[in-house]
Amino acid sequence: MVDEVLTSVPTDTYFMSLALEQAEAAWRLGEVPVGAVVVDAQGQVLGAGCNRTIIDSDPTAHAEIVALRAAAKHLENYRLPGITLYVTLEPCVMCIGAMLHARLARVVYGASDPKTGACGSVLNVGALAQLNHHTTVTGGVLAEPCGDVLRRFFRERRQKETIK
Repeated sequence: MVDEVLTSVPTDTYFMSLALEQAEAAWRLGEVPVGAVVVDAQGQVLGAGCNRTIIDSDPTAHAEIVALRAAAKHLENYRLPGITLYVTLEPCVMCIGAMLHARLARVVYGASDPKTGACGSVLNVGALAQLNHHTTVTGGVLAEPCGDVLRRFFRERRQKETIK
């Protein structure tokens, strides 16, 4: 009998769970809990990030941008073809714009954002035919836990404000 060697390719769910770990890190920093990871086609994590807008005093320090910067630095290239970005919350206009400029192959998000989502909830930037690059967008991966971390965070924040 020949032993089979099982090789498993990590799934979208696995990488979204890594993004959720980044979201929890953002929460510990006092930031809105959004996390992101950037992964190559072989499943190697090239960059990770969480929201840092408050602690960095930087309106562009969304989780996606932090993760894209780390991946680009790792690869020493601002273009990231063949790469997938996983993020716990539907990207905003700024973030999907950066992803399109980076030439990402895929964007995978967890929870939809009915207020600023730019991948179909409020706008669908990637669907604009006039753009010179398009990326595949998949939403709803681990949507419930991704949404839960945000709901818990804001519930806790409201309770603290009520106590004051």
